[in-house]
Amino acid sequence: MSSSGSATDLDQVILPAIPPVHLTSGKAAPLQVTDRLHRGRQILGRFETSGLAGFKVSAQGRPLRVQVALSTDERSVSGWHEGRTEPASTLPRFVQIRSQGRLRQCVLLRGRKSHARVAFDLSPEEIPDDGLICIEALDITEGDGVSEEVRRAVSGRVAEDGVAGVRLDKVVFEEPPPVDYDPDTLDGSRCELYSLISAGGLANLNRQGVRALRSGMFVVNPVLKDRFGSSGLITLRLGTKAEAVSVIPATWRRVNSELRWLRHTTRKLLNSAAPSVERVLSVRDGDAGAPEQNVRGNITELVLPSPSNSPLLVVLAPCPDAVPTLESGTQH
Repeated sequence: MSSSGSATDLDQVILPAIPPVHLTSGKAAPLQVTDRLHRGRQILGRFETSGLAGFKVSAQGRPLRVQVALSTDERSVSGWHEGRTEPASTLPRFVQIRSQGRLRQCVLLRGRKSHARVAFDLSPEEIPDDGLICIEALDITEGDGVSEEVRRAVSGRVAEDGVAGVRLDKVVFEEPPPVDYDPDTLDGSRCELYSLISAGGLANLNRQGVRALRSGMFVVNPVLKDRFGSSGLITLRLGTKAEAVSVIPATWRRVNSELRWLRHTTRKLLNSAAPSVERVLSVRDGDAGAPEQNVRGNITELVLPSPSNSPLLVVLAPCPDAVPTLESGTQH
């Protein structure tokens, strides 16, 4: 056995990830640090509660683009690692994604099968010499740098221990491309896939069209430079839709559903079915002031500045007998 300094032939050599690289297993060598993350085989791991994953990456003085895929399933419950199987809360989860100590984006995850995407860039100055890049998932009630107004606004409307059981499916490290081509308008589902908004996570990542906002709120995120929604103003077109009439036998529940559908249809005919935005809050700074919203028939056009340093939380007013929807987003 030979030695050199304090190292020996028995010391394990850790090879850093060399971008571009897709990491999808908790057994991957670059995953060097875990805190309350249980490593997986087909996924990077599952969070016990708020925690982090640290990756050794060979950036070599270059900026990096980081893309993170998260999801929930039937095991995404508090105490899953102790064998508890109590039903998950029906309330959405509100999760902060941080890296190198800074809040990057927020996601809402709703239901047992939902997928969310997070994307952000790291400058060379943010990457230490040892190449350790940390990705944290924190419940909205935890950590500093979150406005107390936001925490009060979502109290009782989001699940407690929101990170419990959330899957860390994949992390991608790559160099930012020179130019990204994006359309000027995206439909509601594409807005979520691009990580511009988060409204509960997509059950089907290939879905296109209108995005239902069943949580009564959604997040508008800072996005990658030169990508859709990264500069100027964003116009989000909000609408409503009636809940589908149940196919169960005619009972009071079916009758009630039909009545709601009729009331909503009547309001649409009268051009009075447009939703309303109650508040817009910066996750970091709190109340962002009265939002600019223009009603055109049954559509509300919400105009927001592209967020740069903090996600924005949009809280919708109740929509009796209907579900608010995101029809599309347009950047200016």
